[in-house]
Parts: sequence; structure tokens; C-alpha cells
Amino acid sequence: MKKTGAWLVRYALEQIGARHTFGIPGVHTTEIYDELNNSNQIKPMLVTHEAGASFMADAISRTSDSVGVCVVVPAAGLTHAMSGIGEAYLDGIPMIVISGGTRTDTGHEYQLHQMDQQALMAPLTKGTFRAETQDEIVPKIFEAYDLSISGEPGPVYVEIPVNLQLLKGEVSALPEYSKLERLGAAVDKSSIEAAAEKLAQAKKPGIFLGWGAKTARETIMEISEQLNAPVCSSLQGLGVYPHSHKNWAGMGFGPAAVPAARDAFEDCDVMLAIGVRFGEIATGSFSSIPPEDLIHIDINPDAIGANYPATIGIEGDSAEAAPLLLAALKDKKITNQTSPSATIHAGREKYRAAWAKHDSKDRVNPQVFFDALDTHLQKDGMVVVDDGNHTFLTAELMPIRDERRFISPTDFNCMGYCVPATNAAKLENREKQVVGIVGDGAFLMTGMEALTATANGLGVVYFIFADGELSQIAQAQEIPYNRKTCTVLPELNHEGMALAVHAGYVAIDCNDDCDKGILKALEIAAGDRPVLVRVNIDYSKRTAFTEGAVKANIDRFDTMTKLRMVGRAVGRKITG
Repeated sequence: MKKTGAWLVRYALEQIGARHTFGIPGVHTTEIYDELNNSNQIKPMLVTHEAGASFMADAISRTSDSVGVCVVVPAAGLTHAMSGIGEAYLDGIPMIVISGGTRTDTGHEYQLHQMDQQALMAPLTKGTFRAETQDEIVPKIFEAYDLSISGEPGPVYVEIPVNLQLLKGEVSALPEYSKLERLGAAVDKSSIEAAAEKLAQAKKPGIFLGWGAKTARETIMEISEQLNAPVCSSLQGLGVYPHSHKNWAGMGFGPAAVPAARDAFEDCDVMLAIGVRFGEIATGSFSSIPPEDLIHIDINPDAIGANYPATIGIEGDSAEAAPLLLAALKDKKITNQTSPSATIHAGREKYRAAWAKHDSKDRVNPQVFFDALDTHLQKDGMVVVDDGNHTFLTAELMPIRDERRFISPTDFNCMGYCVPATNAAKLENREKQVVGIVGDGAFLMTGMEALTATANGLGVVYFIFADGELSQIAQAQEIPYNRKTCTVLPELNHEGMALAVHAGYVAIDCNDDCDKGILKALEIAAGDRPVLVRVNIDYSKRTAFTEGAVKANIDRFDTMTKLRMVGRAVGRKITG
């Protein structure tokens, strides 16, 4: 049989269960877009910028059972999309990236968009593919998808030359996709037994979770109850464990953690880490040091012991490893009989009191805002954040209770994620409330994707934490430099922006506005209309994460460097 490459791309994407694609069509992808438009399963989505396309594809994979797919033009479209592709790569998120390619049948050089895209994408993906014939297209997309979801997930790139899309070629068969039976290595049972024995004998065990633990949520809750162990998570792992559970302590466990987690994990003698890589953000700039007895479970063997040595390293998917560990623990006598809940509750109340005491003057106290959002957001609502000071305020002050979801850019740490990712989360979860929390600087990067929400009837709320600065960096500049270089933002009229993209608008100027403002925004969004909410936020009080991470970095400087920095700061303070 003979088929065009464009038809084959659509067929393959339908077979792997794709429901949306994201991008902007160009001369190298018009045939694919025309075929996608014929699909009864896939909806091709137009975005305002390809960075938005890749962020939306990322969020599809994080919040649904479908894989996120970008379809972009080669070269310029692909480089625009690289921010979201890189985020997915470092955060372990599956994604299929398809681009057109220049013609391979003319013999001409210097074609439009001609460059080595395989070399371009190699450092940001798990693998790259290029179809040379129509017959290769379906198998290569299937292989790309298998690679994307196997082991530690990640993005995979497939290039389809434009002549293959346009022309019909001989195809030997149209295979049906058969999902991989095993996505990771078999779990070593002897290591599970050794881990259970060590945990059972621990005087004060603790559990540290990352995104990779999400498939074992209920089992890990049982393990924590069995061990009487406090539970904390990385930033990306927030929501993996319900914050309403008595054993939930907070984000992190060391000097950059909230008081509840610092206190609950003090003197922890055996730590169980599941699906977490002990990266820079997860450890508060490597200030959080696990105990000598570390049991590390991860689907990626390279992550085990990479930063901190593991007494017992177990390669495997948490969905397989956690049930085996729970079963082994049920046969053991647990040494620790002390509940961590009282310590956690006391630490949490202590931190809340500190925020409540803080005088935000004529701005919005973050604790007041998040209390109101917690009250009005449904128990299965979704919270999407960007990169910035607001990220850690949300992580520390917003409870992700029950079935709520939380997604965040993490290790690539890319600004501009929130608005498009909020849109995508709503696409796949229309029955749920979906809100984004974004700094005013990050909003400037991809805020036009609110127009994409309007065009598709997405009732989402973007809470824009506005203080007129790139506050996280401005705060870091304050003491050592006594000046704010390129961190003060030009003023944007957010109400005018809302008008331009046909969105609703709400202003929250002070603490008294929080309840009614959040309610009004959620009511407008319920009518399938996006809403921009300008929050006059107070950033003057630093988060526990910021204080801990900054101190960790300063402590690493040698004495002479510290003296030089202090001298400069004092000198500038005097001279202005």
C-alpha cells in the first residue's frame, strides 16, 4: 500500500493514544497539520509561541494518562520549543517532539531551516530519530514513544522530512501499537528484604519522596503509618503524598525546610528515599544531608548514590518496589513506636504564626492569600506554578490536600511555564478547578498564551503575584550588592492585558480582598473563561527555602571571599 508521511504520522500518534498536539504550523508541517485536522481523536492546538507548545505538552504528560506531543517547524520552531523540552528532560517527563525536516530528494543545500537537528536535540532528549522513508515513520514513532515512557521518562525527538510528508511511499504494513509490558528493571527482592530489616530497626526513620513516587501513593501512606515515619518531598514531589495526612511534614528535610520538616527529621537515623534524585533544589542547594543509612529507590540507576551514598540502592519503579517493601515490613517488628504527628503539628503552627504576625502593610500577606485559596479550591483542584519566589511560597504555604495535584518546573527551572501548563492541565481535566500561580516577571514571558485559553474555552485562573520585580533575584542582590540590576520590571497594565485576550480580570489589592477576589475569579472561570488576577503580593518576608539555600551558598565561600563581599556591601550601604 502507499501512504503519505503525514497520514502515517497521524496514524502513529492515534495508536499511541495522543489526544492533543501543540505548535504553530509552517511550510514544513502543513501536511501533518492537515492530516491531524482529519483525526477524530487528536485535536491540533495553535499556540502563540512554541515555548508554550512544549510547556503544554509537558503538562499534558504530568496531569493525564496521555503523552504530550509537540508538532513544530524545524530550526526556529524547534529552538523556541527547547525550553519546555529541556524542562521535560531534566524533570523526567515523557514527551514526543515531532518536527518537519528539509527535503531529502532535491540535492540542494542552504534550504530554508536547514540545520543538523539531530545534533541540536541530542543533549535535550533521551533519543532522536529521523525517518528516511515512509515505511520507517510508524515504527520510529512507536520506538520513540517506548523510549519516552521507559525507565526514567523523558522527551524524544522525531524528524519527518517534508518530502516524505507530501509524497506517497510504499508501506509494508500498518502495525498496531502494543504497549511495553515492563517499563523498568525487575526489583531485587533481597535488597527489598534488607531495606525492610533496616527500616524496622530504625529508631527514627523518615521518608523523602520525589515525582517518581507518584505511582505508589497509597502504598507509601501505609509504609509511613507502619513505620510511624514523617514524610517530606522535593519540590517536584509535592502532592505525591496528601498534605492532610498526619505524617506529612513539608517540602525538604534540612536547613532549607519549613520548621515542621526540620524538627520531624532531626536525628533521623534511616531515610527511605523514593523517586527523588537529591538535586540542588530538592536539597536546598545541597544543604540537606541524609543520614548515613540511606535506602534509595529509583527507576534510574544513575540517580542512586549520585550525590549521597546509599547503604541500600534499589533500582525499580516505585509502583513495583513500594508494595514489595510494604509486604516485607508487615513481617517485621517495628522498633519506632513514637508518632511524629505532634512534632509536625507544632512546627506547622509555629510557621503559620510567624507568617500571620508578619506585617504586610498595604500589600497581601501570602499566608492570608493561601488560606483563602485553600478554603475555596476544591479538594481535587490543580495548582500550577512557575519559577520564582512565588514557587516556594506556594510550596510552603499552600496545602495540596487529598486528591489535589501540584506541578512545577523544577530542575531545568524555566520561567514561563505556568500559563501554558495551566491551560494544558485544564484541557485534560475540564471537570476540575485549575489555577496557576505565576510571578509578574514569568507572566511577561508567556502571558499571551491566555489567548490560547480564551480560544479554547478554558476556564482557568492565573493568579499573578505582582510586586514589580524579579523578586527572587532582587532579594539575592539586596545584601551583597545593595542595588537591583535588571530586576525591576517595566509596568504592565494587567487589566488591559486581560481585555486584550478577552479574559476576566480581578484585582486583589489587600488582605481583605482575598476571599471575595478568589471566589469571583473561580466563578468567572466556571463559565469556561480564563481569568487574570493581579495579586498585590508582599514578598518582604523570605521563605524558609530561600533563607536556607542562601545561607548554604554563603557558607561555602572561603573567609577572604566573605570579607570581600561584606566589605563591598558595607561600602555601598554607606555611599549609596
